[in-house]
Amino acid sequence: METELILIRISGLDRPGLTASITEILSRYEVDILDIGQADIHSTLSLGILFQCQESDSGNVMKELLFKASELGINIRFYPITKDEYNEWVSMQGKNRYILTLLGRKLTAQQIAAATKVLAEQELNIDAIRRLTGRVPLEGNKTNVRACIEFSVRGTPKDKEKLQGDLMALSTALGMDFSFQQDTMYRRMRRLICFDMDSTLIETEVIDELAERAGVGAEVKRITERAMRGEIDFSESFRERVALLKGLDESVMKDIAENLPITEGVERLMYVLKKYGYKIAILSGGFTYFGNYLKEKFGIDYVYANRLEIVDGKLTGRYLGDIVDGKRKAELLQLLAQVENVDIAQTIAVGDGANDLPMLSAAGLGIAFHAKPKVKETARQAINTIGLDGVLYFLGFKDSYLDERANR
Repeated sequence: METELILIRISGLDRPGLTASITEILSRYEVDILDIGQADIHSTLSLGILFQCQESDSGNVMKELLFKASELGINIRFYPITKDEYNEWVSMQGKNRYILTLLGRKLTAQQIAAATKVLAEQELNIDAIRRLTGRVPLEGNKTNVRACIEFSVRGTPKDKEKLQGDLMALSTALGMDFSFQQDTMYRRMRRLICFDMDSTLIETEVIDELAERAGVGAEVKRITERAMRGEIDFSESFRERVALLKGLDESVMKDIAENLPITEGVERLMYVLKKYGYKIAILSGGFTYFGNYLKEKFGIDYVYANRLEIVDGKLTGRYLGDIVDGKRKAELLQLLAQVENVDIAQTIAVGDGANDLPMLSAAGLGIAFHAKPKVKETARQAINTIGLDGVLYFLGFKDSYLDERANR
């Protein structure tokens, strides 16, 4: 017998049982559902169903659906679909899919218009839009306000490098953060996350704090800034800075550790990551003493950093073991992925300095956090407007998934 393909689109005030009422009618005629999708936006339902039925039944199906729509006070439209149109739709399923995430203290029409224009210029189609954060309060005095929108996108970019560059330029010009990721199995199954420590997990460079106590603050800070900008080799700068700490009392380290300025959002981020089973590592060009302090505070699984030599309670101006530089960070990320038996595509790296670039490039998802200019130029994802818990939105977490403690 001849069959017919029909697409129905339903809109109206949402209420419990509406979808059940529609599909119950379809079930009486034993139709095959070929596609179905539903969204609820501000209590307004948008429901689409593509089905195949016997040609002899199509009139009765549409008549019953019209009666039901009138009874429920909703709008319904019917669209006959040809087999050629259906086959073209099926062929679209093989296209690449991406996720564009926009993030900031607030998101404006100007920001969204600019970002979606970039997608349109690359001939990418938006399949779905969802808000990951709670609604922004109108009074504007709530602390830690965040706004995040996620776009599900289909197609193949004409020039992916230009797309990334355009989005990065917009993020700087319009004060928003973004992430553009291919929507693969690995994106939804991240398992290992590696953080830089100084100026990432904490809002300071510990070596600068130590230098201030040793009376060589200005000199060490100049070397640190040059290294972070990538102007001098990290290992060389590290040796120079550590040598200047010679004679500093070990007790100073304890005092600094107990007063570390923790970056906004770290507690929330760590709580969620631990709750959902992520393995967490610190890969730092800083010092193990402070990394271990954070490890105990937040339940971090691994710490790899530099160890200062201490003799008779004082720093000698030397270090023990190999320097953890940019190259070593990338090697450690890959090693930890093997130890945890996860694909490199399931890893995340977060950092701010030039010596973080190798691990940001090696990770499945590399995020530049309040980064130095050289890092921002290279990074594919960046967070500059909010705290470190912004990482959660790049991983696809939605505020409504999280419990009260995590939403603080």
